[in-house]
Amino acid sequence: MTGLLDKRKFYIDGAWVNPARASDLQVIDPSTEEAVAVISLGDKADTDRAVAAAKAAFAAWSRTEPSERLAHVEKILEIYNRRAADMAWAISHEMGAPQDMSLDDQVAAGTWHITNFINAFKEFRFIRPLGDHAPNSMIAWEPVGVVGLITPWNWPMNQVTLKVIPAILAGDTCVLKPSEIAPLSSMLFAEIVDEAGLPKGVFNLVNGDGPGVGTQLSTHPDVDMISFTGSTRAGIAITKAAADTLKKVVLELGGKGANIVFADADDKAVVRGARHCFYNSGQSCNAPTRMLVERSVYDRAVETAARVANETQVATAHQPGRHIGPVVSRQQWDRIQALIQAGIDEGARLVAGGPGLPEGVNRGYFVRPTVFADVSNDMTIAQQEIFGPVLSIIPFETEEEAIAIANDTPYGLTNYVQSQDGPRRNRVARRLRSGMVEMNGQSRGAGSAFGGVKMSGRAREGGVMGLEEFMDSKAISGWATD
Repeated sequence: MTGLLDKRKFYIDGAWVNPARASDLQVIDPSTEEAVAVISLGDKADTDRAVAAAKAAFAAWSRTEPSERLAHVEKILEIYNRRAADMAWAISHEMGAPQDMSLDDQVAAGTWHITNFINAFKEFRFIRPLGDHAPNSMIAWEPVGVVGLITPWNWPMNQVTLKVIPAILAGDTCVLKPSEIAPLSSMLFAEIVDEAGLPKGVFNLVNGDGPGVGTQLSTHPDVDMISFTGSTRAGIAITKAAADTLKKVVLELGGKGANIVFADADDKAVVRGARHCFYNSGQSCNAPTRMLVERSVYDRAVETAARVANETQVATAHQPGRHIGPVVSRQQWDRIQALIQAGIDEGARLVAGGPGLPEGVNRGYFVRPTVFADVSNDMTIAQQEIFGPVLSIIPFETEEEAIAIANDTPYGLTNYVQSQDGPRRNRVARRLRSGMVEMNGQSRGAGSAFGGVKMSGRAREGGVMGLEEFMDSKAISGWATD
């Protein structure tokens, strides 16, 4: 382990502390397959210590004035922006986001969310009248308590800021368990929180894996809420683990988004959809991985998507440029390869990419941008979340058929609609079973909540809804109004 970054401490009760017992894990750079850091995995004693610190801090923190909590978050944002280059370096080396994308998108996502939470919080009313019909009835929003935050590796700061910031603003105290695959950015975030002067115990970080620290937080009697982003399989396990303590569980899980391209879609619709699918090497739960194309423009769409795949460069995360980087790990690479092979074996037509490493690459977890045509929605590649740069193209004849295919999935996170017919776009959007619908390349507005339905979980992260998610509502009658 000579030359590795030593990150074997945890941040508990306002200090960097040694783990109770040493159980070390190497953090692998997916561009090189070489170790870049070593961390320690926590055990029950570490989890208990972090939860105890959060519990001890809750009474005082929950009673602070909102303006005081806001000032802390504004300081966090200031330091976060100042350390953007350090954060980008960490993300590139731990999960493989290319240098420019890491800074401009991965790190910037954290800035975006913190800023949006600050703006929403300034207008947030903790005490609200029920209505004119009940002048002495009020709705109060109160902090939940100690919250366990479990975040993934694919968008580290996106998810950390979507959880830690609203928890702090709500008056909760928290214990963060980042992905053990990509923990470096979260440890840097802990340094930022420490420099911002947050009171001891309000924010704590313990590294660990899901079966260890993740399960310990989920079952801990002093943890009042779990907020988890990750796989549906893990979300189900967390829900079951948390059941005995009846804690609040909020899940943001996987997706298998449909991108419905009607014949009247704009000229850039297919290019935009394919690039979005390959973005972040396909490692986004809201990626539009199923492209549903109206039959009259289907052949042209297949050719365009194949061209985009062939033109998409794949290269190390350590260089600038508009390329995509590796996927996060050998395990993930192997899974993607198996699913690409399943597409071939089940009869989908491979029009770009395919199994194996890109040409000229002999190390790193790189995946060839891959496009399948003539996909049937019952194929494995159409039903399972691949989490790699793999696009499945499916033809449809009518609007009704497109809606039926789009909804024929266990997931329900984000769907997409491409059409110049406004009434049709609106009509289709309302019938798609998903938490989000984006149309004609327009992204969600600032403060719009991120979350899904069905097996994508039912979290609502970001903006006012994201703040409310970390609070409980209280009905108060007989409120004095004079």
